[in-house]
Amino acid sequence: MHAVNLIGGLAAICSMASFVPQAWKIIRTRETHDISASMFSLTVVGFACWCAYGALQAEWPLIVSNGICLILSAFILMMTVLPRSKKEAVADVLQSRD
Repeated sequence: MHAVNLIGGLAAICSMASFVPQAWKIIRTRETHDISASMFSLTVVGFACWCAYGALQAEWPLIVSNGICLILSAFILMMTVLPRSKKEAVADVLQSRD
């Protein structure tokens, strides 16, 4: 494999993994008051655009990696804007699957 592909693959893995600790913390603590909904809204739009770009270019690595980032960042955004009772319900369902 070429060094360029290795660097790109590592970048994709790091990008995808970067959202997991925050999502898991939200599930465990149900706390989102310090998370910026505006920032995550922009992040979600950015990842949606990257997915569209990847689809238009027929580049599955862009689609997959940015699709996973889109799902994780959209989850964080959703949990940030949900009322406390709904946030608790979502987190309860996800924690019961452990």
